[in-house]
Amino acid sequence: MLIFPPVGHISSCFKDKFTIPRQPGLVPEAIAELILDKPYAAAEMVRGLEGFSHIWIIFVFHAIPAGKWRPTVKPPRLGGNQRFGVFATRSTHRPNPIGLSVVKLAGIETREGRLVLTLEGCDLLDGTPVLDIKPYLPYTDVIPDARGGFASTGPVEQFHVCFTLQAAKECESASARLNRDIESLIRQLLALDPRPSYQSGTYGDRMYGTKLYDFNLRWRYVAENVVEVVALSIMDE
Repeated sequence: MLIFPPVGHISSCFKDKFTIPRQPGLVPEAIAELILDKPYAAAEMVRGLEGFSHIWIIFVFHAIPAGKWRPTVKPPRLGGNQRFGVFATRSTHRPNPIGLSVVKLAGIETREGRLVLTLEGCDLLDGTPVLDIKPYLPYTDVIPDARGGFASTGPVEQFHVCFTLQAAKECESASARLNRDIESLIRQLLALDPRPSYQSGTYGDRMYGTKLYDFNLRWRYVAENVVEVVALSIMDE
């Protein structure tokens, strides 16, 4: 048996799995911090990393129940109507629950004795254990003539996102409190329709929700291709 201790963990805007982008880079405002643990928090271990714009994060899908995988899965990109082998997909339910994401490296700093890497365009759940970090090398990691199988093109934004007056005020307050562009984050997330594929194409009064940063986000699909953000409420309220 192989045992790999994490080198750090993720502090992410995503506090639950719902609305996490299905791939990295789709939501530029999805910001996370990689906090390196001792003995990996020494500044010398990231010497030279600041010269790279992007890095690979190798991590564990820690919120997936152990052993809950199948040989075939239904990719959301295909509406959940076709099965492919698990090794032909990026499903979180895998024999070894290991993930790989390329993210933008926005900064490196020492904070309260801890080494912190700020990441942008993340698809990482809060608390994610990180196994390794590697620099992204454009000359070898970009393959212009690569084939993408059933996912040969990126997802298209499907929804116009609007805010109720109250939600707009709460969004402005959250942006000031967190020093983040919360409105852009919400618009980018919801425009891609995070719902399960079997719910796509439906709209009405049903309320959806998720936890971002320190607040609960609530929204509904009020018309075809229109999302209405209803509320942002601080979690402890």
